[in-house]
Amino acid sequence: MNVNLLEELDIAGKTLLIREDLNVPIKSGKITSDARIQAAIPTLKYALDQGARVMVMSHLGRPKEGVAIAEQSEFSLAPVAARLSELLAQPVPLVKNWLARDFESTQDIVLLENVRINVGEKANSEELSKFMADMCDIFVMDAFGTAHRAQASTHGVAQYAPVACAGPLLSAELKALAQALADPDKPVMAIVGGAKVSSKLKLLTVLSEKVDQLIVGGGIANTFLAAAGFNIGVSLFEADLVETARELMDRVQIPLPVDVVTGKALSATEEATVKSVDAVRADEMILDIGPDTAELFSDYIGKARTIIWNGPVGVFEFDQFGAGTRVLSEAIASSAAFSIAGGGDTLAAIDKYNVKDRISYISTGGGAFLEYIEGKTLPSVAILQKRFTQDQQK
Repeated sequence: MNVNLLEELDIAGKTLLIREDLNVPIKSGKITSDARIQAAIPTLKYALDQGARVMVMSHLGRPKEGVAIAEQSEFSLAPVAARLSELLAQPVPLVKNWLARDFESTQDIVLLENVRINVGEKANSEELSKFMADMCDIFVMDAFGTAHRAQASTHGVAQYAPVACAGPLLSAELKALAQALADPDKPVMAIVGGAKVSSKLKLLTVLSEKVDQLIVGGGIANTFLAAAGFNIGVSLFEADLVETARELMDRVQIPLPVDVVTGKALSATEEATVKSVDAVRADEMILDIGPDTAELFSDYIGKARTIIWNGPVGVFEFDQFGAGTRVLSEAIASSAAFSIAGGGDTLAAIDKYNVKDRISYISTGGGAFLEYIEGKTLPSVAILQKRFTQDQQK
């Protein structure tokens, strides 16, 4: 990997500015899932154990730039600071006015308030980037979930910091993705769910050239069923992409459902009906794959050596339409294949069906995960590679 790695640097006594992705869901001031915080803990513990002084920065939600956090307190990282303190078993003060360097230099670790309230963050301001770079001896990019954004705290600071490197979480993400995409054990299978083909068309196109088998689910599958000539009732689908679906089916094996679960309304109380895929009525919606299809797809999963998973195959938020996703998640978890999963809905399904410990690698990135698979350049990775090359030439 052609980037500087935190573990390869002497960081004792150094000041580290570490960009993490601590953008966790918060409801009524309480964190509802601390998965991203948990993922960052090994990096922070390593830095502290090596004798470094640590400043952590992250975003949370989409606050207004230039507006004080006191006026949009729902975007404050205060709950995150409290959770970090618990997990690290030491105080992690939240520094609100850090652009004024308003904090004690003697603290082992501090959390800097939401970077997105700073004017110039999203625009990758040179002035803000240089200010951040001047705060540290070493900048550590460890936030894969934001690696696809060229912003001051993810890209600009890496350009100007004395030393810029990848943290363990970021490097682990890149290694796992390389294992799944660059030189995978075959056969390779991808499972892609979601509402619309259009939102994942690039992903489906790229995967069709890399995998041996592609399972589609959710609203995406409905477009493929329509392309195969099935009546899908009033199910969500995209008529203008039916021909595209046919072209993809000509390019890679895409097994279609043999049975489905239907309903007449998208509701937690809606009755679920299992029926053959060719028996969907005009007033019904397809909301999950049926049990025979789940068994068929599970058999395919069992034969794969590499599995890439992004998206549920049904409306799993409602239990009566979640059996398909549950069965496939269990099949992936039980498989001997190297499995990598990413995307918000995918992570929610992993949590719901308690298979986290049996997935080979769970990505912390949503958009970054998809863009990497699509073959796009991630700006934050590119700048780290550039800095590595520059360092090698010195």
